[in-house]
Amino acid sequence: MIITRKIIVGVCIVCAVGTSYSSMAQNRVVTQHTAGTVVEGEVTMLVTQETTTRYRRTTSQGVPEAKLGYTPGVTPEYLAIPLSETVMTRYPDYRMAYWKDYTYVQGYMFEAMDRLGQLTGDSRYLEYIKKYMDHFVDEAGNYKGGGLTNLDNFMTGSAFCTLYGRTGDEKYKKAVLQILKAVDHYPSSDGQFWHGNRSPNMWVDGVFMMQMFLIRCAQYVGEADYCYDVACRNIITAARHLQRPDGLILHAWTTEPEKAVWADKTTGLSPEVWSEGMGWYTLVVPELLALLPKTHPNYQQVLDIYLKMCKGLKKVQDKKTGGWFMVVDKGDNPLNFVDPSGTAMFVYSIQRGVELGLLKAKEYTPVAYRGYQSLFPFIQVNDRGLLDVIGACDGVVIKKNFVEYVTVPKILNAKEAVAGILWAAVIMETEQLKK
Repeated sequence: MIITRKIIVGVCIVCAVGTSYSSMAQNRVVTQHTAGTVVEGEVTMLVTQETTTRYRRTTSQGVPEAKLGYTPGVTPEYLAIPLSETVMTRYPDYRMAYWKDYTYVQGYMFEAMDRLGQLTGDSRYLEYIKKYMDHFVDEAGNYKGGGLTNLDNFMTGSAFCTLYGRTGDEKYKKAVLQILKAVDHYPSSDGQFWHGNRSPNMWVDGVFMMQMFLIRCAQYVGEADYCYDVACRNIITAARHLQRPDGLILHAWTTEPEKAVWADKTTGLSPEVWSEGMGWYTLVVPELLALLPKTHPNYQQVLDIYLKMCKGLKKVQDKKTGGWFMVVDKGDNPLNFVDPSGTAMFVYSIQRGVELGLLKAKEYTPVAYRGYQSLFPFIQVNDRGLLDVIGACDGVVIKKNFVEYVTVPKILNAKEAVAGILWAAVIMETEQLKK
């Protein structure tokens, strides 16, 4: 007698021999097949069991056979190459890494990988980017990525720009121009794009998402005047609403505060300076300044925003660790903790400003260095020789108070933290990578 049972269970991490996957990450299904015998009285039954796990909004820990040769328990002296190799080994198909197969995190990671490839001359990084992005464009150049109904999905389009710049393949340019066309019709309030196209909520996260696409489009594809004007408009509007007198940046604002539980009912502002939210903004501003002509009418205003922001970050850097806290300006609260994701973003931004000559090296190089050193305790080499990032939160959204931010669960290899640390590692290890 053969009895077959099919069991559908909730989210759990199951990876074993005999496991199969669906092709789409946002509907990702892991199915585990097991077989055995059950004895009831004098009857022996062969039982097969199929356990299906449906993933929703999770970060995968990668393929179970992933291994590298780094020494377990020993953090490498330099992080950029080991961390990038870990990502590529852990996720040979990068579509399977997160709950959506096309999302901003891939584009975020690819920004660092492209720089790494340029510094080292190693073609693996461009090949990895291309392998992923080619799933979302056909040979005629038709864009096949996520719907352009939220700012997150614009961000990964920056990788199409980079691929065009690196390869000259026209299909990437055609995909970019389709994404660019959608910018014209995307809703905004007072000059800043809504985070999603259904409600007038402006997240500081979204300033990075859309503007990184526009910056790379201007750099590699064209329409530079338009791209720079729109990018400046969004960055300046965000600062007008969200930058406090101390230079720090609040998480969000809305024109409909009565509908947002997190918003002050008078100002429409969210209450806290969340590290990763401000981190997104700190990344994109120097990237714009690196390319924006100094003759542009908005150049000085964008530079002033950046300098004020960096001055504020310097003041609230943790004196003990060199990192920055989850709620940036409340490090004296015992509930708070150093956030590796936001810290990595601030390290990159400050070091980028030093490199560009925007910040005084004598004053800010030690700030970036101490911040980078604070990240090493968050890096562990596991028993398969892969680098793990601990102590970070994943997919944080706007919260209505301090306690909600500092009680978000931390997960292993939180997607934004892994990419952010790679950004920081590449820029802080530039001289070693060139060698």
